[in-house]
Amino acid sequence: MTTSSTPTLAAPDGAREPARLLPSASNFRDLGGHIGLDGRRVRQGRVYRSDHLAGLSPEDVRRLQGLGLTHRIDFRGVAECAALPADIAGITALPLSIEPTVVHRVEALLASGTVPTEAETVALMCQTYQGFAREGAPVYARFFRHLIEQPTPLVFHCTAGKDRTGFAAALLLGALGVAHDDIVQDYLLTNRLYRRSPLVQARGPAHVLDVLWSVQPAFLEAAFTTIEREFGGLARYLAGPIGLAPADLERLQASLLEAGTAAT
Repeated sequence: MTTSSTPTLAAPDGAREPARLLPSASNFRDLGGHIGLDGRRVRQGRVYRSDHLAGLSPEDVRRLQGLGLTHRIDFRGVAECAALPADIAGITALPLSIEPTVVHRVEALLASGTVPTEAETVALMCQTYQGFAREGAPVYARFFRHLIEQPTPLVFHCTAGKDRTGFAAALLLGALGVAHDDIVQDYLLTNRLYRRSPLVQARGPAHVLDVLWSVQPAFLEAAFTTIEREFGGLARYLAGPIGLAPADLERLQASLLEAGTAAT
């Protein structure tokens, strides 16, 4: 459903910013509104993406519950979930854990006395996204399976809502036929919407943290390049590691795309 509170998607030139549905959250937004397969628009009010969702104000808890969400898919690791519980009455949690390996690798480097440069930190982030496409495929397959089997409003998230969540959003929009440039534009909105949470501890040099707590086109492109080179492109990746049969993909598209062609 579309309501007046649905955020406005950024224009291609990035001139407009989505409204903040949950002021006490960060990087929470509706994934709908993009033009997908056959000119059909991605339904709004069906799938949301967010940061950790811990520490919401009572007002925002009520706003979240008022969106009609039935499920919360949590990509955070075990320790992250324990540190910042995000249980919300009336919303069933589905943990699909992907451990924050890049954070652990950076922490290990710093502990050994090695301070990575900005370029080295970017390279670590690109390797992390390559890992999402390779080792993370079984987790993202479960994500898609849930979307198909439980076609109800839901939110998926991690700690910052930018990397594990960002790749999930990119895959989903790609499966719905959204143009690659629009997928990247949606991904980069994180740099305008994300605010570092005081609930999340982060230690390290400023130049390292600036890379870790932002997104760059190179990160997402590292994942899509891996998909292209190692799996033969997005269509084969969705059919292979993600396990979407043609009927599954059609069911997903029927659920999340509006029936008519979007007006121009």
